[in-house]
Amino acid sequence: MSSTRHSESGKLHSVLIKPVEHAFLNQQKIDAEWERLHYLERPNLQKAKAEYLAFENILQEAGTELYRLPADAGLTLDSLYCRDAAIATDSGIILCNMGKAARMDEPFAEGQTFTELGIPILGEIDAPGTVEGGDVAWLDVHTLAVGYTYRTNLEGIAQLAQLLQPLDVQVLRVDLPHYRGSGDVFHLMSIFSPVADDLAVVYSPLMPVAFRNELLRRGVELIEVPDSEFDSMGCNVLALAPRECLMVEGNPITRKALENAGCRVRTYQGAEISVKGGGGPTCLTRPIDRLL
Repeated sequence: MSSTRHSESGKLHSVLIKPVEHAFLNQQKIDAEWERLHYLERPNLQKAKAEYLAFENILQEAGTELYRLPADAGLTLDSLYCRDAAIATDSGIILCNMGKAARMDEPFAEGQTFTELGIPILGEIDAPGTVEGGDVAWLDVHTLAVGYTYRTNLEGIAQLAQLLQPLDVQVLRVDLPHYRGSGDVFHLMSIFSPVADDLAVVYSPLMPVAFRNELLRRGVELIEVPDSEFDSMGCNVLALAPRECLMVEGNPITRKALENAGCRVRTYQGAEISVKGGGGPTCLTRPIDRLL
């Protein structure tokens, strides 16, 4: 097998995570931050720890090497969703510049950890450009889809394209709708989760026609998430390997559709660590290396 960082669905070999106790720290921090960060409800720390332990165990059972970000009192609860602060490429890490002001310090913190791991930093997105990792998804080793959203702006996309050009990577811009506005967590990966080279979970009502047609042109079969399972994160699915899926418990229609398409589906209870903060399993992980 060869390894690459230009994949969303190869076998997950190594991943960066931020354990919930390192992000939430204590119930006092949760109480002070959850409303201003626009969480749906106040997370319960003890329940969150139990959910996260089960989540970590699934990753370990899949044979994934886990790298853990340390606790940092200067970061917010949102640092739990570590995908957003960085993009992994075969030539190194690109540190993002966050579109959510409260998360501005996360890329630097992740950069320190990547440096300690011996993983080079390829570059970073500078203001006024913004890019968040939840808006970024590999379609193949030479194509990166990037959502144009309230969190990722045109200047950020231009800088990202410039960094990727020497790697023979094309950026495919995906213009997303206003939906619930700038205060909501709405990334490209809110509506699009690749689970194999030829299979993806999508929420078509919020998907641009041009992007949906491009996926079909590429021969990608689309698993359609129903309206009833969008807010419960049915469209946020992490590929542990091709057609090996991890999703939040409570989305039986989407799960059944994945199984009918030949997928093995694992689930975790995510009321505290996913649903309340708007971050499913793709958000909770910053994949590094995948095996093809």
